[in-house]
Amino acid sequence: MLKTMKGVVLFAGRGKRSFFVNSRWWMQLQLLKSLVHRDLEARYKGSILGNLWPLISQLSQLLVYTYVFAIVLQVKLNLQGLPQNNFTFGMWLFAGLLPWMTFSNGFQQATNAVICQPNLVKKVVFPLPLLPLVPVLSGFLESTLGLMALILLVAMMAHTVHATLWLLPLVWLPQLLFTAGLAYWGAGLTVFLRDIPQTIAVVLNFWLYLTPICYPATVIPQPWQGLVFWLNPMAAIVEVYRDLVLVGEVRHLGEWMTAMLVSLIVFYGGLWVYRKLRPAFADVL
Repeated sequence: MLKTMKGVVLFAGRGKRSFFVNSRWWMQLQLLKSLVHRDLEARYKGSILGNLWPLISQLSQLLVYTYVFAIVLQVKLNLQGLPQNNFTFGMWLFAGLLPWMTFSNGFQQATNAVICQPNLVKKVVFPLPLLPLVPVLSGFLESTLGLMALILLVAMMAHTVHATLWLLPLVWLPQLLFTAGLAYWGAGLTVFLRDIPQTIAVVLNFWLYLTPICYPATVIPQPWQGLVFWLNPMAAIVEVYRDLVLVGEVRHLGEWMTAMLVSLIVFYGGLWVYRKLRPAFADVL
């Protein structure tokens, strides 16, 4: 394969290098697609409900958090266009849990992406940067059923489908970059320090409650609100996600721009660290 690719480069010459580069990226994209498809199939192979399990898991967490925060703690909301009851709180909570669970599950599973594939790591021709992206993208795809269920519930309650749903890719972009960047950090460091996955699990438990997911951002003391939004990209992502799906308005634009900037920094920083550590992966594994 290497000889063939080398021959293509020599034959194409300088004037057609862009075509070869595009072809290489296209092949890696197709390989990534195949790896994600295989990962999703392997997760629920042999189970009766199959790919419905992610939705069941999401709904089970929704029921627990709704009971604790809406019924026990009596957390109140004020969402325009929606009735103020526990069902509305559940939808509001679900709109925050969806991006969070997509982020946390993808991040956690990506930390083991390299050490669980020693055979691929030792293959010279395999593009190792794809490995941490597989669980991240799988998590995004698993969340689509939950998103469709949420949109359907909002449409039934508000009797409309907000046009701002078309802007959701603007939220997914920083979320994907942020998750992938942390995935590169975690996957690369886990090869050399096996305590990383357990450490990340503990950190995510704290991170969940430092993000306004189970409670409205308005209950955060005013001096701390700006700090939470500007330093925690997931807080801005969750709020914009709720604005687009539930309210139908574009809010927190400044926070979104900051989250986008932080996500780009985290992504390129994580990729740089991963590439620096990559030559030693095969020796350690």
